Amino acid sequence: MTVLEPPGVAVREGDYGAKVTAVEPGGVEFIPLADRHGTPRQLLWTWMSPNLEFATIFLGVLAVAAFGLSFWQAVLAVTVGTGLGALSHGVLSARGPAAGVPQMVLGRLPFGYWGNLLPSAFNTVAAGIGWFAVNSVSGALALNTLTGLPAWLCLVVVVAAMVVLGFFGHNLVQAFERYAFPMLAVIFLVASAIILTKADPGFAGSGGGLGGFLLTVGATFGYAAGWNPYAADYTRYLPPDAGKRAVGLAAGLGVFVPCVLLEVVGAASVTIGGDALGQPTTAFTSHLPGLIAGLTLLAIALGAVSANALNVYSGAMSLLTMGVRLPLTMRRALTAVACGVVGFVVALTGLEDAGHKYESFLLVISYWIGPWLAVVLADQYLSRGEVPLARLYDRSHRSPAGPIAMLAGVVLSVWLFCNQELYVGLVPSRFPAVGDITFEAGFLIAGVVYVALKPLRR
Repeated sequence: MTVLEPPGVAVREGDYGAKVTAVEPGGVEFIPLADRHGTPRQLLWTWMSPNLEFATIFLGVLAVAAFGLSFWQAVLAVTVGTGLGALSHGVLSARGPAAGVPQMVLGRLPFGYWGNLLPSAFNTVAAGIGWFAVNSVSGALALNTLTGLPAWLCLVVVVAAMVVLGFFGHNLVQAFERYAFPMLAVIFLVASAIILTKADPGFAGSGGGLGGFLLTVGATFGYAAGWNPYAADYTRYLPPDAGKRAVGLAAGLGVFVPCVLLEVVGAASVTIGGDALGQPTTAFTSHLPGLIAGLTLLAIALGAVSANALNVYSGAMSLLTMGVRLPLTMRRALTAVACGVVGFVVALTGLEDAGHKYESFLLVISYWIGPWLAVVLADQYLSRGEVPLARLYDRSHRSPAGPIAMLAGVVLSVWLFCNQELYVGLVPSRFPAVGDITFEAGFLIAGVVYVALKPLRR
């Protein structure tokens, strides 16, 4: 597809190019061709660095300690869940170079200009506040354990670093992920090797069964697919002729490889012992020699910053996609700061009982991402990948099929299959062994409804 800058398309203003220390101008507009730069290969570290963090490890911990799986059942479940999320991430990322706009702006095609407020609002809360708070807490707790400083002060330190990266924008975020990657990779590989040599691969679990397996698949899918609403945000600056296969493969592997590795290591750490749910960071690092434990805590804090650099940046993208109007060239930067401030306040409440709060958050995230993803992928298939750029900024563009399908997927799947402390759906209340298959059901329901409502798409 040849990308032009046609009439009716909002083009990002300002001179940015490949400058690393400049503040990225504009907001969610089309990236001018003169500013395109980079190669698909850079997506490997763009996505590996933010997934080399303790939030990833804790998914594996949950699979064994909370969901009752054996070690090998956990390995299979995290591979399936992560694989599905990484596959969809690659598919969505491949669209970015030709489209030249953020992922949530592309959502205006299946949802309509105003209907797209629904997923954009969900992602603003999930990315700019929810995920930001989760990763800020894990980074702060690691820094607290390493230095002995008060947890709230550690939270201030890590959040400040995250907000600075989000404020400057795309190029600094990409550069930070690139230079953080070697340090994170070496430390986590060494720590992983030590944990795996001490682990008991024959650990039988506590009988999680099919329900525990599906919970783990849902949680790991929710984590990997949690990056899906950001996908094109980090490929839209690539040249429009960048190969789709290379872009999708690099982005997908960037999510899949570190997630599966650290989730398996997290599951293995539970088989050694310790208070994996009550004091997750301390329990994990207690299995490591002193120097490696200290370096791992440092890497956990750095990994949290890597993850939240993307969260605060893409959270700002989603908020601007909702139509927030700031008549300034720095509207994206200021919006990133606002997301960071709100995320910090939420993170303060999560310093206590972080493990259980994270477990619930992971599952709830997948409840809306599954239906949203089904609508986006179905539309991409039905439209054969075409992106009518002018329609993305046309306020009169309507597509009621998208919001209807997404709402149907969310409401029906939660009503029938949710299995949380605050609410248990009709199916798991009668058949507890089923577990929580909300994301799977939501994906299927939304996809079927959207295809059925095809005449309403345009």
